[in-house]
Amino acid sequence: MNTSTLIAVTEDDPEIRALVVDLLKREGFEAAACENAAELDRLIGRRRVDLVVLDVMMPGEDGVSVCRRLRARGDIPVLMVTAKGEDIDRIIGLEVGADDYLPKPFNPRELIARVKAILRRTRTAQHAAPPPEREIYAFAGWTLDAASRALTGPDGQGVALTGGEFDLLLALVQHPQRVLNRDQLLDWTRGRSANPYDRAIDVQLSRLRKKLGDDTAEPAIIKTVRGGGYLFAPAVERNFGGSHA
Repeated sequence: MNTSTLIAVTEDDPEIRALVVDLLKREGFEAAACENAAELDRLIGRRRVDLVVLDVMMPGEDGVSVCRRLRARGDIPVLMVTAKGEDIDRIIGLEVGADDYLPKPFNPRELIARVKAILRRTRTAQHAAPPPEREIYAFAGWTLDAASRALTGPDGQGVALTGGEFDLLLALVQHPQRVLNRDQLLDWTRGRSANPYDRAIDVQLSRLRKKLGDDTAEPAIIKTVRGGGYLFAPAVERNFGGSHA
């Protein structure tokens, strides 16, 4: 990660905006300050943006609406930052596709840690190292290509995943028919950026079920094990560069 990694800081408070831009630049990132959604749109129209640090409470179009638009048009990772720290606000942010959520006031080191964690997880094409071999996982008519991060349904149509959703699904297909608790999933998908009260796993599991067409009332693919965690029920066929395992 270096100055070729462009992070857009979209924040209407000039002091916080300048603080975050300075923090990112000191870590070696290229950071662009955007006062509102319109400035962010103009930046994205001119440059490839690798991550958006997005304030929720902005005049005009708010961060939730901006995040929803970004998710609909592509896969730019989003770290939402807001003064509203209640659990429900975090869940709303994650439901519209944010990769992570950080309440104000925040510790500068935690902001940097979460930015780096998102960039590692999403592994954008510009910075991703090619995997040593291609891994393809097939289950219940679905196919997940770990190299291209592509999920294909039984009808042959691609299904878009956020960075967090992909990491979670990959962890599940790599450990099928096994009960996994939330701490394991948090560790595998979020690493050091996670905390024991992190609700991101629950939100992303709910979104994954919907995208896989899983019955949310009685899921058949990602099952909830009372008091234990979650179980990926289908048998998984794993293919490495053309050979089956």
